[in-house]
Amino acid sequence: MRRREFLLGSGAAAGALGLGGFALASNPQELVIQPASFALRDQVTDGMVSLSPDAPPPVLYGNQGEVMRLPVRNTLPDYTAMHWHGLRIPNGMDGVPYLTQMPMGEGDQFDYEFIPPDAGTYWYHPHCMTMEQMAHGLTGVMVIAEAEDPGFDSEQVINLRDFRLDEVGAFLPAYTPRGAARAGTFGNVHTANWLQAPVYDHPAGGLVRLRVVNTDTTRIYKLNLDHAEARIIAWDGHPVDIDVPLPSVAEPLLLGPGQRVDFAVKMPEVEGKTVNLIAKLPGQPLRSMVGLQAVGASVARDMRELKPLAKNPVARPDLNKAELHEFVFGWTPEGGEPNNGFCGSLGYNFWSINRKPWPGDAAQDVGPLATLQMGKSYVLRLRNESPNLHPIHLHGLVFAPLKSNLRKLPPLMTDTMLLLKDEVVEIALVADNPGDWAFHCHVIEHQKTGLTGFVRVV
Repeated sequence: MRRREFLLGSGAAAGALGLGGFALASNPQELVIQPASFALRDQVTDGMVSLSPDAPPPVLYGNQGEVMRLPVRNTLPDYTAMHWHGLRIPNGMDGVPYLTQMPMGEGDQFDYEFIPPDAGTYWYHPHCMTMEQMAHGLTGVMVIAEAEDPGFDSEQVINLRDFRLDEVGAFLPAYTPRGAARAGTFGNVHTANWLQAPVYDHPAGGLVRLRVVNTDTTRIYKLNLDHAEARIIAWDGHPVDIDVPLPSVAEPLLLGPGQRVDFAVKMPEVEGKTVNLIAKLPGQPLRSMVGLQAVGASVARDMRELKPLAKNPVARPDLNKAELHEFVFGWTPEGGEPNNGFCGSLGYNFWSINRKPWPGDAAQDVGPLATLQMGKSYVLRLRNESPNLHPIHLHGLVFAPLKSNLRKLPPLMTDTMLLLKDEVVEIALVADNPGDWAFHCHVIEHQKTGLTGFVRVV
């Protein structure tokens, strides 16, 4: 079965991916944000949020360079707006309340329409009532297919995230003041595609594209693959054209909230053998988050048969002409309750950018952190003055890491930079997408307690 047939065949896609899948182009299917119930443990958990009453948010499929139409209707009593994380699309389609659109109330619909310029792995989530809706389930994966099939036998999408439940399966509070002021409030039920340690069947000896997405509100995963011939082929949606060491138990891959990684995996030749995606969680033994099980007679593929992924049409910055801007991420020197309008507030500020906390989604007369000129190259110096890690996400643009004071960084195009404790990282970009673009930490408690802002491209 060829890749595109595997993805879009009605039975094969749903069964093999472990998630429903929508192919969205000229004939869109309405996306309805609604209450949901699902057995995350032995008991059914009510009060979830999804695009289905009894299933995780589906994988949304599109094609590079082709129109995607995504009508989103809100049936919740809370306000919402949908953001398409990592996609370089027009500013009016970015889904950030007050910055690019008004929040959607109960019964409202917003018709998102855009042409994704880049292939790769992306995801979607609300940017209004962000903490509550994401913590209760509203995070889904987007796959934008390349124009040319790279030649995989099958594909597996993995949506990694925690849920915070009590002993009878009911939701605990999504956040705590103590968590928000530190590393965040962690969940205690660890899932892949809303399941605990699921196992998916793939052809023995076949080549699998494993797309792993961290949609958690807080957790930074330490990941590796066991017993696998594999390589990293894409990072945060963009092809990897250099040798990147495969993670190991000793040196796992750090995948922060918002980040994605694509592996090419050669399945075992023998039926029943399994490749596991392993996570090291604090204070726990190594845990298999998901297994890929070989089934059937071996198809005896070779990794050398895969075609290199075509580069996305991303402009490369001219470092000789780049202008420098500095951003300091740390605690806030002042308090005050942020004004978040209809989009929810945690009720306090702990964090800041350039020592000023975000005054709130609905605050008036708030200017950009920086104004960038269309088409010019820039270097952004990101300084973490806190002991906590921060996955810093920039909407609407992509950038390349240049250097760090703590480690060697591969120059992989990305939209989310994970800053380590006391780390200073320089990134470079071309300001080639006009508009006001949100710039924030993707630990949602940090975002909602001050560590957010926006940059303007004019």
